[in-house]
Amino acid sequence: MLELRNVHYAIGDQPILTDVSLQVGEQETLAILGASGSGKSTILKVILGLIRPDQGQVLLRDRDLTRVSYRELVDLRKRVGIVFQEGALFDSLTVGENVGYYFLEHEGLSHAAVEPRVLAMLETVGLRHTVDMMPEELSGGMRRRVAIARALLYRPELILYDEPTTGLDPAAGESILELINRLKREHRVTSVVVTHDLDDAAAVAERLVVIRTGRVVWTGSRRQFAAQRNRVVAAFYR
Repeated sequence: MLELRNVHYAIGDQPILTDVSLQVGEQETLAILGASGSGKSTILKVILGLIRPDQGQVLLRDRDLTRVSYRELVDLRKRVGIVFQEGALFDSLTVGENVGYYFLEHEGLSHAAVEPRVLAMLETVGLRHTVDMMPEELSGGMRRRVAIARALLYRPELILYDEPTTGLDPAAGESILELINRLKREHRVTSVVVTHDLDDAAAVAERLVVIRTGRVVWTGSRRQFAAQRNRVVAAFYR
């Protein structure tokens, strides 16, 4: 489904990603673990085509995103949903307008045309009743769910989650992890979850990748992670 092959990216003389390779299979969830500044969020930008690596390939269904035209890249991005850290909702728009933003602003569709799909996506995340509310009226966990509903609008094949539970209380964080797992089961989406939380990664991912200073230092299955947790934790915090 998705593969990074020997990806290098630097800003000036400062390497950000060095020889990063990883694979995500169909309907699999991969967790990318790393501390702040390790390069894990940069990997998401590379996958989205927001950053072009200096070397290497980024393959989405065997299409190399580093070699396609801008128009082709825009079309390919419609297969990918992104849930930004903290939700990244527009404070001046209602929940429904936030969820339908791309269709409303970039495809020129009317509210009447977009509303049924918006309501369906909000129903999926358990928030249909919030359609006319403003983001400031929502809890942190609810805002994160709205962001997931927005990511689902195009019915993407791949969803990228950037620190999906950061800043949430334990109950809200657990509900987001349960939602990620449910979407995988019911919507058969492939997922990449970027997180600094080892327990979150183990709760949702079949495989885990540990990034440190822009390099992959460990990769393995959830079962291998459970069996070698002490060594992985040591690599993570070293």
